[in-house]
Amino acid sequence: MTIKPVRKAVFPVAGLGTRFLPATKAMPKEMLTVVDKPLIQYAVEEALAAGVEQIIFVTGRGKGALEDHFDISYELEATMRARGKSMALIEGIRQRPGSPVYVRQQEPLGLGHAVWCAREIVGDEPFAVLLPDELMVGSPNFLAQMVAAYEQVGGNVIGALEVPDAETDKYGIISPGGVDGPLVEVRALVEKPARGTAPSNLMIPGRYILQPEVMQVLETQAAGAGGEIQLTDAMAQLIGRQPFHGCTFTGERYDCGDKAGWVQANLALALAREDIGPGVRAFAEGLLQ
Repeated sequence: MTIKPVRKAVFPVAGLGTRFLPATKAMPKEMLTVVDKPLIQYAVEEALAAGVEQIIFVTGRGKGALEDHFDISYELEATMRARGKSMALIEGIRQRPGSPVYVRQQEPLGLGHAVWCAREIVGDEPFAVLLPDELMVGSPNFLAQMVAAYEQVGGNVIGALEVPDAETDKYGIISPGGVDGPLVEVRALVEKPARGTAPSNLMIPGRYILQPEVMQVLETQAAGAGGEIQLTDAMAQLIGRQPFHGCTFTGERYDCGDKAGWVQANLALALAREDIGPGVRAFAEGLLQ
């Protein structure tokens, strides 16, 4: 079995971010910062560190700030050089040849539709999908862990994360087969099972490595839950036709699509910083007292 490398990553970033209004009225939700870095940058850095070569953004209206963030800023760079300031903070996000690429999702028809919008750029290669709302902190990073697993088994590999049994009704849940270390065979996918009926406590935390055949399924995929074209439904059709595994994450997950999760991420990552951690810790301890 020939296992093609994962060279491309799709970032569905067309959402409106209504849960963070009014902050997201004029600013993409993916540009919300955790400490001093936008969520989208954390996700892009995760992909690049895992060996991805081409970044594909599926955008919508009002996402200009996101595109500007990954472009060259001549005025800013000239000013920093003139003042003798380090360029290290922005050099890592400057546009590189061939990356990123932008495609438009013209209607909010769901995650599956957003991924399908990138079909021409993905072509006939396996590809990753990363949801920037999910901030995953680990070493090696989550996508790197998944790529290592994919290189063993091929096929489709999706992220897996253990959650309390009382929370399984909030997520897409894996129905597992055999387990081999962090790898778990995926026998089925269940979207938000009723409490007490979940086949496991393994949820899918917004990281996927998929074969290009999923695009053919999405081509004719009917609307599912919420009246949207669901990626989970398309993936479920590949089970049994192609190898399909989950990769259990070793690290910390922060749901930054939720206000409480976003605040928690800011606090956790700030406390871990050498430059600001001590001051933040002292302030937090005083506040809690």
